[in-house]
Amino acid sequence: MIILGEDSQRVQDKDAQQYNISAARSVAEAVRSTLGPKGMDKMLVNSMGDVTITNDGVTILTEMDIDNPTAEMIVEVAETQEDEAGDGTTTAVAIAGELLKNAEDLLEQEIHPTAIIKGFHLASEKAREEVDNIAEPVDPDDEELLRKVAETSMTGKGAELEKDVLADLVVRAVQQVTVEADDGSHVVDLENVNIETQTGRSAGESDLLVGAVIDKDAVHGDMPTNFENADTLLLNEAIEIEEADVDTQVSIETPDQLQNFLDQEEKQLKQKVEKIVDSGADVVFCQKGIDDLAQHYLAKEGVLAIRRTKKSDIKFLKNVLGGSVVSDVNSVTADDLGNGSVRRDEEDELFYVEGTGDEVHGVTLLLRGSTDHVVDELERGINDAIDVVSTTVSDGRVLAGGGAPEVEIASRLRDYADSVSGREQLAVEAFADSLELVPRVLAENAGLDSIDLLVDLRAEHESGNAHAGLNAFTGSVEDTYEAGIVEPAHAKEQALSSATEAANLVLKIDDIIAAGDLSTEGDGDEGGAPGGMGGMGGMGGMGGAM
Repeated sequence: MIILGEDSQRVQDKDAQQYNISAARSVAEAVRSTLGPKGMDKMLVNSMGDVTITNDGVTILTEMDIDNPTAEMIVEVAETQEDEAGDGTTTAVAIAGELLKNAEDLLEQEIHPTAIIKGFHLASEKAREEVDNIAEPVDPDDEELLRKVAETSMTGKGAELEKDVLADLVVRAVQQVTVEADDGSHVVDLENVNIETQTGRSAGESDLLVGAVIDKDAVHGDMPTNFENADTLLLNEAIEIEEADVDTQVSIETPDQLQNFLDQEEKQLKQKVEKIVDSGADVVFCQKGIDDLAQHYLAKEGVLAIRRTKKSDIKFLKNVLGGSVVSDVNSVTADDLGNGSVRRDEEDELFYVEGTGDEVHGVTLLLRGSTDHVVDELERGINDAIDVVSTTVSDGRVLAGGGAPEVEIASRLRDYADSVSGREQLAVEAFADSLELVPRVLAENAGLDSIDLLVDLRAEHESGNAHAGLNAFTGSVEDTYEAGIVEPAHAKEQALSSATEAANLVLKIDDIIAAGDLSTEGDGDEGGAPGGMGGMGGMGGMGGAM
C-alpha cells in the first residue's frame, strides 16, 4: 500500500540514526578547529559577497548556509548557549558531536537508543552536580578575578592582543550596571551597556564612557555643539511638513497662491520649532528627518539638533538622560525632557552624552580597531566577555579552565558509572569519554600531542589536583586556576545540559519522513547512505558554505 506522496522520501531505523548522527557530527567538526586560545578562524562569504572572519562558534554556525534539519538542531545548541551563558558555544556543539559519535559505537554493539538516552541523562545530571562541587566561589567585587574571566574569554579572539586594557574596560562596564538585590544577590542590567565601534585606531585606544556616544553630526553648521547642563528632547517624529495620508492634488493658478502655500508650510514648521523652544529644550535627538527650514530656525534659537538617530540609540539615551520619548512635537512639555551634558569631540567626530542624577544609568564601550573586519571581530569578543563577566557576577562561581573541569568530571563520572546498573553504565562511560574531547581538541589546536597530554592530565587529576589543565601558551599541564585561566561555572553547566539534550533528541529519532528530497541541494547522484539520503547534498546545503 502506497501512503506517501510520489516525491516523498523515508529513511528508517539504523539508516535514519546514521543520517542524523552524520549530519550533527559534520556541524560539530566544522567548528572544532576554532576551540581554545590557539583556535583558527573561519572566513564566511555570504551570497551577497559580504565577508565575515571569526572563530566565534555561534557566528560561524548562524552564518553558514545550513539546510539540513538535523544540523539545524545542533545550531540551536549554539544559539541557546549564547543566549543563556554568552560563551562556550563551540564547547557545547563539540561535546554534542562527540556524544553522538560515541553513541554510534554503542548502537553498533546492539545497545538500544533508549538505554543510551537514559545513561546520557543520568551522566548529565551527575556532571552538572559535580560542576557545582568543583566550582570556586567568586566575590562580585573581586576585580582581579573578574578580569581573568574576561581575559580567558577574549583569548584566541580578535580582542586578545589588547586583552589587558579591554578586560579592565569590560569589568568596569559590568560593575557600573550591577545592583545588589534585597536578598544579597547581584543583578547585572546589560540593557544599560552599549557598544560603539570606530575604525582607524588601535584596539588599545578603546575607552569606557559613562553615558552614550552618538556617531552623528549637527544638522546645521551654526548650531552650538557643547552643553554643560542641557535639557534634552528625544523625538520620534519628523520635524517636517506633514504629508497627506491619501493622494492629494493642489491647483495653483497665480503666483500669490503659490506664495500663500509656501507661507503656510513655513508657518507649520515655525510652530513645531516654537513648541520645541517653548519646552526649554537645548538639544534635540530626532529619530527621523528635520526639514532644512526647521534646521535654520533651530540654529537661530541656539538649539542643537541631531537627526536620523538610531532607534536603539534613542532608547539608550532615555536610560542615560531620563525624560521620555515624544511622538508628537505639538504635545511636548518640560516634563518630557531629560537632562545631561552634551559635548562634541571633533577628533573622533562623535557626540558624548552624559546624564545627571542618581536615577539615570548607561555606559558605552567605544571600541576602536584598524579595519572594519578587525572591529567586527573585536565587538564579538567583547560581547562574549561582557556576558561571561556578568554571568560570573550574578552566579558567583568560576571553574579552572584549560580542560581541567572536563577531565575531573570525566574521572568522577567513571567512578559513578560503577553504581549504574544495566547497559546505561556503558552510556555513562561514553559520556565521560566525550567530555575529554575538550582537552584533546585544545591540545590539537595548539599543535601539541593530544594523547600524551590527556595521559598527563588524567595522572594529575588522579593525584588530587582538580585544577590541572592545559596552558596552551606554555604547552604544559599546570594549575590553570592559579595561572588565571578561569571560566564561569554556569556556562559549563549550560553547555553540558544543551549538548546532552540535543544528542538525546537526535538519538530518539528512528524514522525520517520528508515531503521532498532530504538533500535539498543534491541531485541524487552524489552517493550517500542507504534509503535515498542523496549524500545529504554536502549536508543539505552546508557544502556550499564552507
